[in-house]
Amino acid sequence: MRSTLSTFTKQTMGRVLLRTSTKQRRLRWSCAVCATGAGASRKTRAARASRVPVGEPRCRKNAPRFDLGVELQRVTGVDLTRIDGIDVMVAQTLLTEVGLDMSRWKTEAHFTSWLGLCPDNRISGDRVLARGTRRVVNRAATALRQAANTLIRSRSYLGAQYRRLRTKLGAPKAITAMAHRLARLVYRMLKYGQAYVDKGTEYYEERFRQQQIQLLRKRAAKLGLQIAEAQA
Repeated sequence: MRSTLSTFTKQTMGRVLLRTSTKQRRLRWSCAVCATGAGASRKTRAARASRVPVGEPRCRKNAPRFDLGVELQRVTGVDLTRIDGIDVMVAQTLLTEVGLDMSRWKTEAHFTSWLGLCPDNRISGDRVLARGTRRVVNRAATALRQAANTLIRSRSYLGAQYRRLRTKLGAPKAITAMAHRLARLVYRMLKYGQAYVDKGTEYYEERFRQQQIQLLRKRAAKLGLQIAEAQA
């Protein structure tokens, strides 16, 4: 009986030691794989090799390997990135979708209508049944909407205009209106070779103030009143 128990105990302890040593070997092997990268898949090793050190700028996957802005300016003759909100990738999307031949559209209105950025109200019997724009699947229009949305923090003329429209109309309508504005600027630059010059937020605020003063004077004149500016 004692010999049987001792034999069973030895076999059980041997199995436990074997399992423990096997787990330890597996643990050591997994640590070695994590340290050296051996046994990892090709995609995993490539991802580890492509990691950017801390402090260095991280490039996007589809980012060009050359100065795309200079190349686009050479091809078009104008610098579309001078328009606030339009970066190099947006300009590239516009040129790939629209091209360089702007003679296909007679006016800016035709161009913005093709992009689906013009009002397309449903009218029947001199009554407006619905308001909105045409539903157009156009990558250029989508890029312009994305560019317009980035103007929320821009300290420029277009940025001030977008913030005022966003306060008045709401975000969706303001984005469409600013995309319409950007489309007109792009059309002028590509067709006539005009350069865009930003006049700044202060210019827009002062111009808006003068417009409000003229509007108040017209309303007061209709009521037989006069408005005088207070002397500071």
